[in-house]
Amino acid sequence: MSPSPERTLPLPNRRGLRGRPWQDYALFTVLVGPNLVLLGVFTYRPLIDNIRLSFFDWNISDPVATFIGLSNYREWWGRSDTWQIVSNTVVFTVATVVGSMLIGLALALLLDRKLRGRNLVRSAIFAPFVISGAAIGVAFQFVFDPNFGLVQDLLHRVGLSVPDFYQEPKWALFMITVTYMWKNLGYTFVIYLAALQGVRQELLEAAEIDGASRWATFRRVLLPQLRPTTYFLSITVMLNSLQVFDIISVMTRGGPVGTGTTTMVYQVYNESFRNFRAGYGATVATIMFLVLLAITVFQVRIMDRGEL
Repeated sequence: MSPSPERTLPLPNRRGLRGRPWQDYALFTVLVGPNLVLLGVFTYRPLIDNIRLSFFDWNISDPVATFIGLSNYREWWGRSDTWQIVSNTVVFTVATVVGSMLIGLALALLLDRKLRGRNLVRSAIFAPFVISGAAIGVAFQFVFDPNFGLVQDLLHRVGLSVPDFYQEPKWALFMITVTYMWKNLGYTFVIYLAALQGVRQELLEAAEIDGASRWATFRRVLLPQLRPTTYFLSITVMLNSLQVFDIISVMTRGGPVGTGTTTMVYQVYNESFRNFRAGYGATVATIMFLVLLAITVFQVRIMDRGEL
């Protein structure tokens, strides 16, 4: 009996693998096109207009803008209050990013265990994140009030003097930093808590069997698995912190003593809508955009190299 001839499978149709390009492009255009149009109209066009406006001297009540070239940028570089405002922005941003992430991670580690009432505590920690920043600012005005606030009562009980949070610039900056950290803590807490659910338990068990201490397990086993989450939070929390306006406006209005708590975002508002110098306000906004762009590109390049 002669062997049966080998059956050859038909080669896949390349056209079938690739699909029909023109229909794929048409579907892509229909689904993505409206989003690209919205991004162009409401994001990129205002960005380009803002950069263009930074080269003009324009009072928002005046229909005519005067081209002045780089004068706004030279003024920003030479103004006496510029570096105070930049310093406020850096201190506020670094403190809120680092503080929110460290405390959020600590709470996530604590409440990742099976504890009685943990769901209630989780909800209580996350709740301030969804509350309006203006409402939180009003509430914390009474918390930090030097005459009858909660903070002064606690400090009096332990025999400490109460700083005047509304007259001393350093304490005022501390006040708005703590307020924003309290509001934003729920965000970092929830993200870290979700990341802990995906941690490989077998690695933790192996470290325990090998006799590793809790600190060594945390530093060498747990933290490396949380690097992508930490990277994500470092970008998003930084961007959110740099855009804080409502808490500053309600609690200190950029003061005390001039620019004690003025950040670059609040300066944009002051110059554009109080001093009616929209061109100079656009200059500050453009400088912020360029700095943020450089920081974000740097972080993304580090992530691509696998260093985070």
